[in-house]
Amino acid sequence: MRMTNKIERREFLIRFSLLAGGAAIPSLLPCRVSAAGSNMSELSATAAVEAMRKGDMRAEDYARALLDRAQQLASLNAFRTLNREMVLEAARAADTARAVGATLGMLHGLPIPVKDSVNTKDLPTSNGTRALRDFKAKDDAAVLKPLFAQGAILMGKTNLHELSYGWTSNNATFGPVRNPYDPEHVPGGSSGGSAAAVAGRIAPLAIAEDTLGSIRVPASMCGLAGLRPTFGRYPDDGIMPLTVNKFDQVGPLARSVADLLLFDSVLSGERGQVAATPLTGVRIGISPEYWSGLDPEVERVCNEALRKLSDAGAILVKAELPEAAKPAMGIALTIIGYDSLPGISEFLEQQGTGVTYEQMLEQAGGGVRGVIEATALPPNRPTKEVYESILGQREELRKAIRNYFETQAIVAMAFPPIMIAPPKIGEDVEVDIRGQKTPLYVAMSRNISLGSCASMSSLVLPAGTTSDGLPVGMEFDALMGNDRQLLSLGLSLEKVLGPIPGPRI
Repeated sequence: MRMTNKIERREFLIRFSLLAGGAAIPSLLPCRVSAAGSNMSELSATAAVEAMRKGDMRAEDYARALLDRAQQLASLNAFRTLNREMVLEAARAADTARAVGATLGMLHGLPIPVKDSVNTKDLPTSNGTRALRDFKAKDDAAVLKPLFAQGAILMGKTNLHELSYGWTSNNATFGPVRNPYDPEHVPGGSSGGSAAAVAGRIAPLAIAEDTLGSIRVPASMCGLAGLRPTFGRYPDDGIMPLTVNKFDQVGPLARSVADLLLFDSVLSGERGQVAATPLTGVRIGISPEYWSGLDPEVERVCNEALRKLSDAGAILVKAELPEAAKPAMGIALTIIGYDSLPGISEFLEQQGTGVTYEQMLEQAGGGVRGVIEATALPPNRPTKEVYESILGQREELRKAIRNYFETQAIVAMAFPPIMIAPPKIGEDVEVDIRGQKTPLYVAMSRNISLGSCASMSSLVLPAGTTSDGLPVGMEFDALMGNDRQLLSLGLSLEKVLGPIPGPRI
C-alpha cells in the first residue's frame, strides 16, 4: 500500500492505532532517549514532558521506567493501588496522539501519583481507612480534570495517614509509608505516600492535600518542594474534607519549583512566564516564636539557610508576631475538631459510599479512632459557643497578619515548618527535643497552623540535612493571593539554598 500524501498517512495511522489499541504506533516514532538522559527517573516533570512532546522520549518508555522504579521500591509502601497495564495503556495513547499530530497538552504523557484521599473513577479511593478500601467514586475529583485534559496520566493512588488525620503516615490498615532517606523513619503526613514517591524518584510530581500541614510536613521530611496554595486556588470537590470550607487545600509535591509552577499554570490558568525574583533587598520576616524550642539539628540547618539568604542580599526582618496571631495552633485544632464530624459525614453521604461516619470509625485503626474520639466526638467535641468564638479569633488573626506584613514591609515569613527531623516509625505520641518530651502534635502543628488559619500561600523548600542525612525543610509564607509571586521568589530561594543529596536507595 502506497500513501501519496501526509493526510493519507495520518488517516492510516489513526485507523491502524484504533485496530491495534494504540500499541503499535510508538514503534513508528523516531525516539532519541539519550537526549533525555540515561536515568529517566531522575528527570523533572518539566524536562520529562518536554522530552516527550519533542519526541526525544516515548511516553511508554518513560512510564515503564517509573513503574519499574515503583516495583523496585515497593518496600517504601508509597502506593495503595498501582495498575501497571492501565498506566502503560494511557502512555501508549499519548504516543499515538503525538504520532498523528494531535495537539499535545502541557502535561503530555506525565504519570502523576495521586493521594488516596482524592477521588478517582478508575481506581478506588480509600482515604486510608478499611471501610472505604473498595470505594470507587463515580467521577474524578475536580482537581484532576484539568490535569488529565492537559495530558497527565493517573499513575496510582498513594498511601496516607488514615483519614488524613495525622502527620506520620503510619497507617494501621495498609502499613506505614517509609521515608526514602531512611526506611526506619516516617516520611511525614498525611500525604506521606505522595512524598515518598517523589523523593524516591518514582515520579517527579505528585498530588497531596493540606488541611494542617499535610503537604508541608512531608515536603520537609522528604527533602521536597511543596506548595500549599492560597485557600480556594485549586478546586477541592471530590476530596474528603476535615473542615467545612476553611482549611483543606489540594496541592503539589515536586523536586523543583519549576515543576510546582508547571502544576500551578495548569490548575490556575495563569500561563505567563515566571522569572526568578532577585533576592537583593527582599524583606523576609523572622518571628522568634517559630524559632524557639527546635531540635538542635533543625535549628542548625535552618540558621545556615538564613545565612545563605542574607549573603544573597535578602533582608531578614526580626519581629514578634502580633498577639492575635499567636494562638494559631489552638484555633486550627479547635476548628478541625468541630468541623470534621459534619464535614466527613456529609461527604460520605453525598458520594454514595454506603458507609456512615460511625461505621467508618468503628473499622478505623485504634490510634486514629482514639484521636478522633478525644477531639472531634461528643463529649470532647468543641461546643458551638466555643467554635463561634474561635471563628471570631480567626478573623482577628487574619487581619493581624495582613497588618504585620504591611507594617514590617515584608513579602514573606520564613521558619522551619516542623520542630523536629523525621522521627522513627512508631513515635506517634511524643518526641524528645533537647531532653524534653514534647507531644508530637505540638512539634508538627505549632509552626504550620498560621498558614492554614490565615489562608496563606505556603512554599516549603529543602534547607539541608541533619548529620544523619535526614532532610530538613524551610517554609516561606506569603499573604493569600500571592502564589505566583511566592513561586517567583521560590526560584531564587531554591537556587540560594542549594540542592540536597537524593536518597541512597
